[in-house]
Amino acid sequence: MDALYGYAMMLTRNRSEAEDLVQETCVRAIRAIRYLRADSNVKSWMLTILRNTWLNQLRKQRTTPNLIELDADEITTNVVVEPSKGPHALYVSKLESEQVREAIQQLPMDFREVILLREYEELSYQEIAHVLDCPVGTVMSRLARARAKLRALLMATLQISRPRMKVDRVSYSSTPVPARC
Repeated sequence: MDALYGYAMMLTRNRSEAEDLVQETCVRAIRAIRYLRADSNVKSWMLTILRNTWLNQLRKQRTTPNLIELDADEITTNVVVEPSKGPHALYVSKLESEQVREAIQQLPMDFREVILLREYEELSYQEIAHVLDCPVGTVMSRLARARAKLRALLMATLQISRPRMKVDRVSYSSTPVPARC
């Protein structure tokens, strides 16, 4: 259920929509459980149902007018506290997690999906290909491009949050340099 909810949150970017999507996925899975083969990967099967349900909902939304939610809840995440980490280490860890999450949200949908399924849900390339209904080679190339874009986004974030210090050139000659006043 955590994997379904995490994937739904990544797709919808809205807590209530993600909850509805997971619920709808479970209802559809219960209806279709008799068609599941004994050797099937249940997690992959459920993620595929979730994705297809979301895509169907997107198609429906294109034909209906948009409603604006006035009291949107803030997205919160559960932070696991490790007793061995001090307050500063916990702060840095939380800050880094937020930066990664924000960078992932900036990626195009195809890249976000493949990063989430591989890095967070730990699916194999074959399982991701099944969920996304694309060849394994496509999964591999999307993942490589997604990681490169994510790396670039994070590097840009790090350069903004940690500006480089200007360093004066140092002369290493044997002749003494007069002091400036």
